[in-house]
Amino acid sequence: MTGASPTVWGAVAGAVLALAALAFGFWGMVLVAVLAAAGALIAAVVSGRIDLRAAIDAARGRRVG
Repeated sequence: MTGASPTVWGAVAGAVLALAALAFGFWGMVLVAVLAAAGALIAAVVSGRIDLRAAIDAARGRRVG
């Protein structure tokens, strides 16, 4: 599913969260969502799509670029 559209990814994410809510309750679903977001962020940093140093500098109010 590498070339899947954002709509497909959104549907898959919704289905996973719905299953997590059914299986683990609300807080289990929240944990799944937080861990999925953390995993996506780590993958984006490792692949180079997000420059972590520039993002931290921007969050601190430093000039980027």
